[in-house]
Amino acid sequence: MRLSSAELQGRWWTWAASEPEATNPVADRDGSACGRNQAHDVWFLAGTFGGRVERACEVPGGRPIAAPVVNTFGDPQDCAAFLSGAQGTVLLDGKVVEPETHRGAPITVEAAQGNPVTGEEGRFEVTGCGLWVQLPSLAPGKHSLRIRGRSGAFSTGVDYVLTVAATAV
Repeated sequence: MRLSSAELQGRWWTWAASEPEATNPVADRDGSACGRNQAHDVWFLAGTFGGRVERACEVPGGRPIAAPVVNTFGDPQDCAAFLSGAQGTVLLDGKVVEPETHRGAPITVEAAQGNPVTGEEGRFEVTGCGLWVQLPSLAPGKHSLRIRGRSGAFSTGVDYVLTVAATAV
């Protein structure tokens, strides 16, 4: 299952903005918050607010995975400026996965009170953009996912150890 640019970004930003800082998946230092508020049809992974972290995460079998390499939202000019210097790399089990460039899509975000991601709460419309990966569901077992992204002075990196559960029959 592949999500459209607007659906991917709107759903991801809503997911990322659904928790206060203490349990927010973007602020998470070790992966303990990666399962919070996950959708039933896709498993979202988070970047960071800058810097690098290592996270371990259990993922249900049969779920595709979606994650930003580096992303932002704002108006179309913000996105153009952000993407002009955006670069990123993704390695899944040591193999290169090419990030997709999402140049700017109108998205709807629903943000919870006290979330550290959007700086505001409630429902609002913005333009989302960035470099993204959408992976098909992974085979059961352990996988490594290395994500590095940069735009201007901002850089982010996450090393995930993903443990994918066997799908129930």
